[in-house]
Amino acid sequence: MEKLSVYRHNIKSPNPAFLADRILCYFYQEMQTEILYIKNMVCDRCKKTVTKILCDLGIEHKPVLLGEVHLVEQIPALLKAELDSRLVSEGFEPIDNRKSRLIEQIKKALIELIKNEYPDKRINLSKYFAQQLNHDYSYLSNLFSSVEGKTIEHYFIQQKIEKVKELLVYDELTLSEIAYKLGYSSVAHLSSQFKKITGLTPSHFKTIGSSKRQSLDFL
Repeated sequence: MEKLSVYRHNIKSPNPAFLADRILCYFYQEMQTEILYIKNMVCDRCKKTVTKILCDLGIEHKPVLLGEVHLVEQIPALLKAELDSRLVSEGFEPIDNRKSRLIEQIKKALIELIKNEYPDKRINLSKYFAQQLNHDYSYLSNLFSSVEGKTIEHYFIQQKIEKVKELLVYDELTLSEIAYKLGYSSVAHLSSQFKKITGLTPSHFKTIGSSKRQSLDFL
């Protein structure tokens, strides 16, 4: 229990779902289960789809996490090939390369940061990644840029703008509330960044609707 106590202390996340997800990941790693890494898992619907594939194939597994599947035991090569084929058919991509896995972990951490109710969205990314991934930020930044052709900061901004689009389409919050929710210093800051990325003002986008939203898979 001492390890768990330290682990809980280091997370510092007020979101219960996020905390539970990380604790599950910790226990699975301690149990030395076989881990499969999967690209393009960005939401709970993705987890349900992957879970269904695993169940259909009769593969025993722990509860599926974003981007990760912890198997109870190693599966035969033929079954692994069938699993990979089913995942690809649903738009996912199995990851075998260590650096590619790390890239997906970076993306996953940013998606979680935006999705969950953190007290301060203007978080220091270098500290955040040191806490979440236990890697030096300069290494992660250089790796991400060399593979993705964009910086972590730019990807983070793209994710935030997609969240802004989602909230505009839902039409449940004012622009001021959206700015506060996503950690912008002002509505003017949000509007400026939104127009720089999309070429549109938030109000203009709102009249267009969801047709201009982009799937997270393609960011």
